[in-house]
Amino acid sequence: MSGTKTVRLRHSRVTLALHRLREGSERPLLLLHGLGSRTPDDVPSDCAAWPGSVWGLDFTGHGTSTVPVGGGYTCELLLADADAALCELGSVTVLGRGLGAYVALQLAGARPGDVRGAVLADGPGLLGGGPVPSSGTILSPDPGRRSDPSSPPDPFALTELNNDVRPPDYATIFVRQAVANSGLLTPILVTARQRAPWLDAVAEEFGVRRLSVEDALAEFADED
Repeated sequence: MSGTKTVRLRHSRVTLALHRLREGSERPLLLLHGLGSRTPDDVPSDCAAWPGSVWGLDFTGHGTSTVPVGGGYTCELLLADADAALCELGSVTVLGRGLGAYVALQLAGARPGDVRGAVLADGPGLLGGGPVPSSGTILSPDPGRRSDPSSPPDPFALTELNNDVRPPDYATIFVRQAVANSGLLTPILVTARQRAPWLDAVAEEFGVRRLSVEDALAEFADED
């Protein structure tokens, strides 16, 4: 990533890569990527007008963050990753794509005083494993099939997070926490066109509106 600054964050036994894509003196924008992806090399075009700095976090098992041994991935693990980034950056607005949208929602509800708006956008991993368990089968990839076992994305992450169960009523808890405690009238803005059951439920909650990414970021840029 030419021209970026990377901060290494220690989180339990994992080292996370937090990349600064652009400097700025106003509130940072934190990008959370989709499943199997990584922080982009440059500021995405739909984020170009953001007035502050722009940062991207590589989740555990992705990008240049640690690939742990043996899997064990959950969205709550990635939420802890995002919380570590929040501790580093302070108050932020969050843009999550796909799997990152689900984590952005959780972060907005878990840290409503520090997240000044969450934008939920399309991207890989948005659907997850559905609202209920589909079978009792435990899927396990063969890490030996990779030519380089240390090269992310981790196949355990792809398998486990792609089958992560996401009940709609669990997702709406985070919306209600954000609405009750953030002080923002609409703390969650949905831009995704692909709709999993959890996102359909979120979109119908009080305090949630549907906008484009550009309009959503413009709205949050004006929040104190």
